[in-house]
Amino acid sequence: MIVLKTSRELSIMKEAGRISAAALRLAGEAVEPGVTTAEIDRLAEQYIRSQGAVPNFKNYNGFPATACISINSEVIHGIPSKKRVIREGDIVSIDLGAKFEGYHGDNAATFAAGEVSPEAKALMEVTKESLYEGVRAAKAGNRIGDISAAVQRYVEARGYSVVRQFVGHGVGASLHEAPEVPNFGVPGRGIRLLPGMTLAIEPMINAGTEKVKTLPDNWTVVTLDGKLSAHFEHSVAITADGPQILTLV
Repeated sequence: MIVLKTSRELSIMKEAGRISAAALRLAGEAVEPGVTTAEIDRLAEQYIRSQGAVPNFKNYNGFPATACISINSEVIHGIPSKKRVIREGDIVSIDLGAKFEGYHGDNAATFAAGEVSPEAKALMEVTKESLYEGVRAAKAGNRIGDISAAVQRYVEARGYSVVRQFVGHGVGASLHEAPEVPNFGVPGRGIRLLPGMTLAIEPMINAGTEKVKTLPDNWTVVTLDGKLSAHFEHSVAITADGPQILTLV
């Protein structure tokens, strides 16, 4: 069931989104060669709790940390560790969120550690812009397929592939709500977008094959061919005046 949010609920979600976005920015600023992923996770958790919110990923379906931190060929759900040291040239995808007064924010971005390759820079730029292509299509009266197709068209026209096994989703009083928001699809298909809907739009884009696999830790998802992956995400409200990004600082 798709839940339409009231103006009061959207106001709370905007604060949850602000906290989530500020935590993500703080985590991204900490991405440097020599830093462990556990240190970044700790910084994000401390900030979220300092704002009167709670990390909504921690213990979600058993996930052990505040942030999913995925490096290079890791697509999503990387588990932070004291042993995982970020190195020069890595690209680091961080996905996290905060729950505030019963409502969730959810966002992600990929950050460069030091100087990265031209290939990595290009992948990050295309993935980020594909997110905004999707956001621009998130207009009342459009359909889910319009968001999906906008992302897919932009990405595939530039020679990259869209992960199909994992998709975006609704977000609100639950971290994952209906509807699903794929990053591939046909314009004009799917659920019609209505004011009050809140969606987590999150392109996961690979430099090589779209195919992925899950590692034996049962969390970390990697590209099947070992090539780079990037991930960007915003929580977005559908309004009569156009899409409103909730995860902005």
